[in-house]
Amino acid sequence: MVLERLNPMHYNITSLVPDTMPVATVPILILMCFLFLIWNHEETSSIPGPGYCMGIGPLISHGRFLWMGVGNACNYYNKTYGEFVRVWISGEETVIISK
Repeated sequence: MVLERLNPMHYNITSLVPDTMPVATVPILILMCFLFLIWNHEETSSIPGPGYCMGIGPLISHGRFLWMGVGNACNYYNKTYGEFVRVWISGEETVIISK
């Protein structure tokens, strides 16, 4: 009888999993949220332009230059943000100055 109680196969493992699952997932979710906030944090620039937004901003900026051409894209960004604009071309931060 004592040996049956000490046998680990005697216990139903599936009944233990739902009890320990929330205890394990809460710290993992908190850690993931913290890492997401750190990854999404950006240094604010004094030059206006489209936001970084997890790398989507540079993709949209570069795509606009490929699709519209340099002249039309520069005119679009200058109408939207002003004379000095910070954009990304080929993954590099580029400043457009025009008047």
